[in-house]
Amino acid sequence: MTLSPFHLAIPVDNLEKARHFYGQMLGCPEGRSDALWTDYDFFGHQLVIHYQPKSGEEQHSNPVDGHDVPIPHFGVVLPWEEWERLENKVRQAGISFVIDPYIRFKGEAGEQATMFFLDPCGNALEFKAFKDIGLLFAK
Repeated sequence: MTLSPFHLAIPVDNLEKARHFYGQMLGCPEGRSDALWTDYDFFGHQLVIHYQPKSGEEQHSNPVDGHDVPIPHFGVVLPWEEWERLENKVRQAGISFVIDPYIRFKGEAGEQATMFFLDPCGNALEFKAFKDIGLLFAK
């Protein structure tokens, strides 16, 4: 299975903080930019942060596995070791988790690691890793 890169544009209310977070904290290489937006290579996908004033909307969540999963959210599936490195980097940076890193379906088909945290503008991110990436879409 070959996955194609996706393109995602998200609103940020503070370009300076968002640029630091995605470029420095997460280490995403910067692409094109302008006064109100910046492109990033987000783990092989195109992420564009666009300035938008804060909306004041409350974050919604849905219950999953006893956790309140933030809606909306986005993220990527990483190789297991890369996910572990990112978890350590996030912890060392002092970023609070919305949902602490944990293993779902331990010992079962589809075993996966997951964690949720927010960027500095309140966008929820989820990062996953599968023990067997071939089971990514297994039922």
